[in-house]
This record gives sequence, structure tokens and C-alpha cells, in this order.
Amino acid sequence: MQTITAEELKARIDAGETLNIVDVREPHEHEDFNIGGTLVPLGLVQTMQIDELEQYKDQELIVYCRSGNRSGQACMMLDTFGFKNTKNLTGGMLQWEDKFGR
Repeated sequence: MQTITAEELKARIDAGETLNIVDVREPHEHEDFNIGGTLVPLGLVQTMQIDELEQYKDQELIVYCRSGNRSGQACMMLDTFGFKNTKNLTGGMLQWEDKFGR
């Protein structure tokens, strides 16, 4: 697992890069505010119900949550499942909102 900052991620989004972004928060959190990531709650990652992510095993996969804790756990689990390039968004949506708002 590597990390990526809110500033680095926003710059890449603004540059129009095609990114694989996953939100591991709960559905109500995702509905409230998200940055376009695919919703795969941490519980699904923990139970290995991650079929929709299999295509990204050899690609960069950027994972975020509210604060960076759940996404860090998800990255570690995905790494053990054979994912090669996971990145945890440092500070999560709290950091994103602090820097850029909603």
C-alpha cells in the first residue's frame, strides 16, 4: 500500500486522468458526498465480495473513506488478496473537504 494526498488526487482528476477510485464508506456516506469513486463498503472487502474490483488487480487502485482509516484497512486487505498497486487517500474525505470543500 502506498498513499496519495488530496492535492495529488485532485490534480490528477483535474488533469482528466482515468483513475480507478473506490469509496469504502457506507452507502449513506457515499450519497452525502463523494468524489466519483465506486462504492464498495469495507464490509464487502472484508468478506472478499469484491468481484467488481478484480479487473483492477494489476492496476492502480485509489481507495478512500471518511478519514483514511477504513481505506487503509481496505488497502491492506486488497494487498493480501493479490492487488499490486493500492493507494490510500491520506486523511480521506475530511482532508478533501478541508482543502477543496464539497
